[in-house]
Amino acid sequence: MRLFADSACDLPKSFYETNNVTLVPLRVHLEDKEYMDVETIDSKEVFEAIRRGVQPKTSQASPEQFFQLFEELAKSGEEGFYLAFSSELSGTHNTAVMIREQLKEDYPELKLTIVDSRAASLGYGMLVKEAVKLRNAGESSVRMEEILREKLAHLESIVIVEDLDYMARGGRISKSSAFVGGLLNIKPIIHMEDGKLVPIEKLRGRKKAMKRVLDIMEERGERLNEQTIGICHGDDLQAANELKELIEETFHPNNIEIEMIGSAVGAHTGPSTLAVFFQNKLS
Repeated sequence: MRLFADSACDLPKSFYETNNVTLVPLRVHLEDKEYMDVETIDSKEVFEAIRRGVQPKTSQASPEQFFQLFEELAKSGEEGFYLAFSSELSGTHNTAVMIREQLKEDYPELKLTIVDSRAASLGYGMLVKEAVKLRNAGESSVRMEEILREKLAHLESIVIVEDLDYMARGGRISKSSAFVGGLLNIKPIIHMEDGKLVPIEKLRGRKKAMKRVLDIMEERGERLNEQTIGICHGDDLQAANELKELIEETFHPNNIEIEMIGSAVGAHTGPSTLAVFFQNKLS
């Protein structure tokens, strides 16, 4: 079975190569140039540009990209499974579905399951890793979809944003939802709700925001000591390690994975963002 995943899952390039996952790169537009996320641009470049006052833009994977990938799949006779970036944040999922249906007219035997992850960044990435495990264990596409939908239904994504204006400018949250508080060192906390990014509260200072994230994990998490917790950061490894230490001291999780937020996601969240991903229910 051939697995597909978007670059918005914020896993490193080596992951795709090592685990036989086909990368679907989103596109990043920076200073009049277009780049393919992961393939031709590094997220550190994006964050440095934002710090210089440059506002990157992004666009979804094109119909042409999907046509090439899916036609190759159809000709190979393999089965495909595509876990896509949240349809509430990108048109990539819907474009993939459209191209699959078009190709079925010429390749009626095409077997391709497309699942909307309703997630982003490493939360999405953790679902992709689960898909790899299921594929390697020989699970059917039907069973894979069932298990992944159960996990995504209980995925918590809690984000500390340095400045919500980045996300409002990029259209990832409404301008009316963006809190104004930069001068007061206000750190908004947002979460994923039905595939959308929704602000839930704002605190003064990052340390208070981190403490509140721990409280939210305590309130929403289940058996956190048995979980792998994901942490993503916007080019701020020091803050990510600080949060990791707090989580380890408080919950003693089975494992904590840290990744840098990727170019496509980071173009909207901005530098110094911190995100934590965990399950609110274990099967």
